[in-house]
Amino acid sequence: MTATEETNNVATTERAGNTGKERSTSRYIAVLASGDLLAFLAFSAIGRGSHGEATGLAAIPAVIMTAAPFAIAWFIVSPFVGVYRRELVANPRKMAIRTFIAWVLSWPVAMALRGIFVDHAVPPFTFALIALFVNAAFLLLWRWPYALNNSIKKRS
Repeated sequence: MTATEETNNVATTERAGNTGKERSTSRYIAVLASGDLLAFLAFSAIGRGSHGEATGLAAIPAVIMTAAPFAIAWFIVSPFVGVYRRELVANPRKMAIRTFIAWVLSWPVAMALRGIFVDHAVPPFTFALIALFVNAAFLLLWRWPYALNNSIKKRS
């Protein structure tokens, strides 16, 4: 490929909105969002199992429905708190703080959604506290190591 062809190719890619930085941003946001969703699904599957409810492959739709209020609240509130900002990807401390704050702010929305669509009443206080702390732990248990790993990669 000649220098002119390469320049034209880069210009075409940039016009199409596919710069390397944008692709990188899309990739880490997709990874973060996927991991967050998996954290809520894990919480729901473990919670269902602890209450003797089905958790196998046949129960996937039920697990998704159980996780939905938490995930929906998270994906509505957390972007406003900045949990998907590039600066957090390689900063474990900031990632942990921002994740915890975002979950604390998302939690009341999650409880309201669960009350409206699942319980058809106010969720029990003990359940609300468990949801607060366990979901925070699940989010932090994967987001903090993700940021730590990126921090180590960035330094080397």
